Amino acid sequence: METYEGVIFDFNGTLFFDDDKHVLAWGEISRLLRGRDITDEELHTKLNGTPNIMNIQYMMDGKATEEEQDRYSQLKEEYYRRFCREDQEHLHLVSGAERYFDYLKQHKIPFTIASASIKENIDFFIESFRLDRWFEPSEIIYDDGTYENKIAMFQKAADLIGVDMGRIRIYEDSLSGIRSAYEAGCRDIAVICPKEKEEELRKYPGVTKTMRDFLF
Repeated sequence: METYEGVIFDFNGTLFFDDDKHVLAWGEISRLLRGRDITDEELHTKLNGTPNIMNIQYMMDGKATEEEQDRYSQLKEEYYRRFCREDQEHLHLVSGAERYFDYLKQHKIPFTIASASIKENIDFFIESFRLDRWFEPSEIIYDDGTYENKIAMFQKAADLIGVDMGRIRIYEDSLSGIRSAYEAGCRDIAVICPKEKEEELRKYPGVTKTMRDFLF
């Protein structure tokens, strides 16, 4: 029996499968800055799950200025959005998500999004998926430069929906997101992941279920 009284969703990799678009975008930046593609090893050990500015510093051997960090971070996201638009077949929410949003609204369970995406990407998601049918845009948490980490973002999201973190379910997809949700005080973390990772991820503190989509 589900006992949560509020829900917080991560977005990228949770409500929208877009890892390949980020990889393509970082490839463009790598060729621009270094004249070569990123390697699989770099992708898994250096680039995945780290802030844009850290990735840019890595590609520029730690010599990027603040202006360069901002310029190439914005450019990376422009590439990302372009790749998303070009792949209309896959520009949709994860299966079952819209029906689940309807269920939450029908049962008056408050919910919102806490995403590490920048505002330009959030605006793109709102437009592309018509998220304002379910979410109040002003209550979507995103990386506006004021949050120390994802923990703080989850805590702010809980404040916005007015539910104590101990009674909230958080949907995540990454190890860093799972850890942040747990450190924020959540003890009901549902993880969106491939079937082959379900057994491993169920072992992490706070994880109560694993799933491949929202068809439940």
